[in-house]
Amino acid sequence: MCGIAGIILARGPADSRQREAADIRGMTDSLVHRGPDGEGFWTGAAGQVYFGHRRLAVIDLSPAAAQPMHLQNRYTIVYNGEVYNHPALREELSARGFVFHTRSDTEVILAAFAHWGAACVEKFDGMFALAVWDEALQVLTLARDRFGQKPLYYCRDENGRLLFASEMKAFWATGFPKKPETNAMLYFLATGKAISPLSPENSFYENIYQVPAAHTLQYHLPTDELQLTRYWDLDRTAQYTGTAAEARAAIEAALESSVQQSLLADVPCGSTLSGGIDSAAIALNIRRRLGVYPAFSAVFPGFEKDESAAIAVLCAQLGIGSHTISPDAAALDRDFDRFLALHEEPVASAGVFAQHLVCRLAREMGVKVLLDGQGADELMGGYDNSIAWYLQWLWRSGRWQLFRHEKQAFRNNGWTSPFGAANRAAALFPAAAQAALERREKKLVAALPFVNGDLKAAFPAALIEKPLVITLNDLLYDELTRSRLPELLRYADRNSMAFGLELRLPFLNREFAELAFSLPAGYKLRDGFRKWTLRAAMDKKLPAATVWQQGKTGFEPPQLAWMQQPALRDRVHEARKKLVAEGFLDRPVLEHPLKPAPAYQRDNYDWRQLVLASL
Repeated sequence: MCGIAGIILARGPADSRQREAADIRGMTDSLVHRGPDGEGFWTGAAGQVYFGHRRLAVIDLSPAAAQPMHLQNRYTIVYNGEVYNHPALREELSARGFVFHTRSDTEVILAAFAHWGAACVEKFDGMFALAVWDEALQVLTLARDRFGQKPLYYCRDENGRLLFASEMKAFWATGFPKKPETNAMLYFLATGKAISPLSPENSFYENIYQVPAAHTLQYHLPTDELQLTRYWDLDRTAQYTGTAAEARAAIEAALESSVQQSLLADVPCGSTLSGGIDSAAIALNIRRRLGVYPAFSAVFPGFEKDESAAIAVLCAQLGIGSHTISPDAAALDRDFDRFLALHEEPVASAGVFAQHLVCRLAREMGVKVLLDGQGADELMGGYDNSIAWYLQWLWRSGRWQLFRHEKQAFRNNGWTSPFGAANRAAALFPAAAQAALERREKKLVAALPFVNGDLKAAFPAALIEKPLVITLNDLLYDELTRSRLPELLRYADRNSMAFGLELRLPFLNREFAELAFSLPAGYKLRDGFRKWTLRAAMDKKLPAATVWQQGKTGFEPPQLAWMQQPALRDRVHEARKKLVAEGFLDRPVLEHPLKPAPAYQRDNYDWRQLVLASL
């Protein structure tokens, strides 16, 4: 896990290599938190290509595994991530004549690229953002893993240079303008989402782009052309055909294999632990592999959603060490500016800050690799909105008896959302439901209070699109690729890499993800429980209160109470002044009171204004 950066000159060799060398060093220095264990630089022979790397040593800690790394006097790589199946690929490539000098996955990736070209990424199982320069063809290849766990941004500066990096602050280190995109600001203020689902290549800032998940981007220097290619997608037609019992066994085996892969490291490993099934299932498998190991949690004593009791029960049954931190409003106020600077783009809630402090705690305790449970909810219907869509599908399919059974079972387990005529209409007319949801979100932007009217009028409504949901997997595909997971992965990357910590997500390893996504809807939601197959697979292996818990929390802090504290209320007032001075908000907002806690739940404007002004 590392930080990578690069500069490609489109207009011939640099007049002065000194400027380019200074810029690549500045870019790399801005990423020091991602790679505190070392740095490396390389300049192409013609003076048109500059690579920089900050190293976080996790596999093969020797100097021989440092980057940039070269092969055959032709290929040069800088890379961020872990390819978990690199031992198998090493064997395959060794049989084809490649000789390896390190145990690093970087060397395997480079050999794979030399053998298969850019198509090699189809063989990788893991998380990665990589850049390979082919000196013979004068082509730069950028690539990102299947779900976008690792970030990779690029831009063109005023001198025509192509810049790429793990984080956008590397561009700003060269003097590239930092200017939030107005429509992205409006969209975040209205919805809490940082970027439009319709533009996965865009960032929150003008003229800065990202390589989308599961894509390669090739830059051909001779023609000055960019070519974007998708190399993988979830198969929305694949469906698991085994019995429920077989599905339980398959999920258990796939998770065991995935966790085993994710523990490949030459440094200490640990995991996050909430009171939920996802982190508990990972913890169980780590315990089986490593024995006693450290787990890390955020707890909020006295808060209704505190999970400290459930965490204690889990740790006691598994026999693992428990390390907890209790974030509060004072900590958020103290660390807020650095926290936002590390994230670069908006964060939707203070829950992201709780994860930030958990990562810091893990690193302070000597752990360098942390396993986390993200991805399970999006793959297997872990959110409340999955319930309504599943019930609509049952009702439309005429499965009346099962519909009535499941509806009552979810009610018995605490599901309180309404289900009536609107749901039946959505079931019968999914395209109309899609249009209605789009209209609702557009109204959120149009109704934003105290926002400059000209800005709202110029907002392109075409940026908003909701998925056409006929089956449950239509909804989950959207959550995996557009609406939920991409931002959660961004949070996870920034929170972990802020402390030189590698966060690994076993549920998103390819074998498990493809299996889980292919499960029939009735194996994901069943008998009033979400993620039923995972729960059934863990039954009798974990505490029943964990396996069959009814709610979903995670590291959710008492944000409503925090925002009532004087220091944070003062921050919101200052944020409003700044946004008014910039012409984004109208002056009357300065006289508008901050929301009291009960009303705060409805729109979260105070938090979003604070975030926007602090970026």
